[in-house]
Amino acid sequence: MVREKQFAYNLIDFIDNSPSQFHATNEVKKSLDNNGFKELTFSDKWNLEKSGKYYVIKNGSAIVAFVIGNGNIEEDGFKLVGAHTDSPTFRIKPNPEIISEKSYLKLNTEVYGGPILSTWFDRPLSIAGRVAIKTDNTLKPKEVLVDLKKPIVIIPSLAIHMNRKVNEGVNINPQTDTLPILTVIGEEFKKDKYLINIVAENIGIDADDIMELDLFLYNTEKGSLIGANEEFISIGKLDNLAMVHAGLNGIIDSKVGKATNVLACFDNEEVGSRTKQGAASPMLRTILERIAISLGKNKEDFYRSLSNSFIISADQAHALHPNYPDKNDPTNKPIINKGTAIKISANQAYTSDSMSIAVYESICKSENIKVQKFVNRSDEKGGSTIGPISSAQLDISSVDIGNPILGMHSIKELGGVKDHYGVYKSFKKFYEI
Repeated sequence: MVREKQFAYNLIDFIDNSPSQFHATNEVKKSLDNNGFKELTFSDKWNLEKSGKYYVIKNGSAIVAFVIGNGNIEEDGFKLVGAHTDSPTFRIKPNPEIISEKSYLKLNTEVYGGPILSTWFDRPLSIAGRVAIKTDNTLKPKEVLVDLKKPIVIIPSLAIHMNRKVNEGVNINPQTDTLPILTVIGEEFKKDKYLINIVAENIGIDADDIMELDLFLYNTEKGSLIGANEEFISIGKLDNLAMVHAGLNGIIDSKVGKATNVLACFDNEEVGSRTKQGAASPMLRTILERIAISLGKNKEDFYRSLSNSFIISADQAHALHPNYPDKNDPTNKPIINKGTAIKISANQAYTSDSMSIAVYESICKSENIKVQKFVNRSDEKGGSTIGPISSAQLDISSVDIGNPILGMHSIKELGGVKDHYGVYKSFKKFYEI
């Protein structure tokens, strides 16, 4: 259990250092740099070598790492793990300053993805993301990450005395009820560029040099291990930075085999993946084809490589909730720390089928990793993930898996220490086959 806990604490540090998808991508980049991976760019010619370790970044928020195998790519193919860097939150809108009753300065925000809105109230929140800085080249502004780190905003609840039915459930209006308070102001206050000035001071530049911002709210409360035996991981963004973290360590720790190993960390899964850095884009297909071309292969060889490839689509799954047991399928009820869940759907919201399931089960069995099954209730519409989206771009066999968690899309989610270490071991084994 010591190794499992150490790995869980490492995950907590990874998530705490990843307040936005841009920071998560940068954390992955730093780990890859420290382990001998070489950064490529989409605009340069690629000269790849057998056993070489490489990565490429898209939009500062998606990253694909790969290790060239020692075999022939058309025969040994690609082994891919897919995850995503984004999580539900609030994005700050342009011209965000709103003065309320000549006393409070609020920020205008927009919901990103599908957060459980009520969990964001009364939390110490900060702001992180990136800013575009003007340069001499109009087509290439400079990208700078920003993290205010300290609690700077809060979304206050309405007191129960003013809403006696609050515990019976309330409708939350995302335009009026979830705007965070930034400060109290006086009559002489000027709201123009108030937030931009704070950001400029934080990164040490002139406010006039900031052209645009991609800023998001995040919870400043640190993650922790909880439970009688510290068996649970309590932190936000488990969905889906836990799978990014497990996949990252899997590809770093695995030995080079015949196949080419790939870790694809997409962005924008929470809003449909239909962006240039999302799973619905040609980004991954382009990278795989460029790998084949750089190794001297032709189009026929590339298509042959796809037929010999396999994708593990890794995104979290729903655990059985002890207070709401009827919300799960009657015979498939994943329990935290009882193993990774293979996700199955008749309507193909997940790509798992009997053949791909058998592959992942065999991998787990060889490492004594427990496996469970997740299927939605037939009278409940479930979510989906990057697996079906990636399959629409690539003709590759795929399985959808995830560790069972509680409170998915809450500002703080709950996962299992053993599950996280187990899924890492399954990725490492997969890469070494």
